[in-house]
Amino acid sequence: MSTDWTIDPALGAREGYVDVDGLRTWYGIVGDEASERASGRSPLLLLHGGPGACHDYLESMAALAATGRRVIFYDQQGCGNSDQPDDPARWSIDFYLRELATVRRALGLERCHILGQSWGGMLLMEYLVTRPDGVVSATIASSPASMPMWIAATGRQRAALPSEVVATLERHEAAGTWDDPGYEAAVGVFYDRHLCRVVPNPEYVTRSFAKLARNPQVYRTMNGPTEFHVVGTLKGWEVLARLGAIEEPVLLTSGRHDEATPDQMAEIMARLPQAEWVLFESSGHLAHAEEPDRYMAVVGDFLARAEAGRAARGGDAAILVGGSAAGDPIMLARSAGMGRLTGRMGEA
Repeated sequence: MSTDWTIDPALGAREGYVDVDGLRTWYGIVGDEASERASGRSPLLLLHGGPGACHDYLESMAALAATGRRVIFYDQQGCGNSDQPDDPARWSIDFYLRELATVRRALGLERCHILGQSWGGMLLMEYLVTRPDGVVSATIASSPASMPMWIAATGRQRAALPSEVVATLERHEAAGTWDDPGYEAAVGVFYDRHLCRVVPNPEYVTRSFAKLARNPQVYRTMNGPTEFHVVGTLKGWEVLARLGAIEEPVLLTSGRHDEATPDQMAEIMARLPQAEWVLFESSGHLAHAEEPDRYMAVVGDFLARAEAGRAARGGDAAILVGGSAAGDPIMLARSAGMGRLTGRMGEA
């Protein structure tokens, strides 16, 4: 099966490019605009993670087009089907905010839902605090709001790996030999536990990782060599203190074994009275790919309620939902139950 598709041909997507700062940003649209208007739905715009991981691993989200809305993917510049200049200075939060706003204007998305996964959710939070018009709802999927908190959490997860795996990671990180097969194998042990617990990964997830490996410049510039060795420009980033500016209905999703740990999600909940948080019990960082049927049901229900005005907005809640993050953060979440994985579960 080819890994060079722009997007899975079975999805029947309409593809094109948007000019952003003189270079091309690719998009793909699944679903029919006429049907969307007839149903009164709003389109869903997806922000992929990484940074630099491209849209492919989100392709299971195309299932939400069956709810009568368009599902819109795009590859942020520097990866995937978009232009990929050798220009590390270009890769910044400010640039990607400008790209997001430009894509919305170019595609006529005056009213839309936005879902951001991992880095995409970080970008989404940065976008929402600027108070953009026309965002019907926001879904923040397995995203930190503080990279220092993320680094501490993934550090604890890493420390729980077998001692020989930890020793291999430390040896190669000290030497800077991040591309060594031994280092990549040790990283894989962590990823099977906390990134995607479906082993082997679904094809569309593997396709994203293959494209990222071919050009890791954005990822290594902004993040670093792995999910848990963060040495890039995002190392000190946080948005927690600014989240109170967000007024849209918000859905938080995360996995029980996620790198975006419950204490991190609870900190977001504590600052967003209107937020709902659903925890996927069988998943790591990619619940949409690990428990796709249950994930699409949760997100589809939330989008419909937001369109009908039945999802809380900022200012609607009389008291802070969940209150402080102190105590057991899981108590702030609604469990999605034990979903059926799409393949064999990785090691717990």
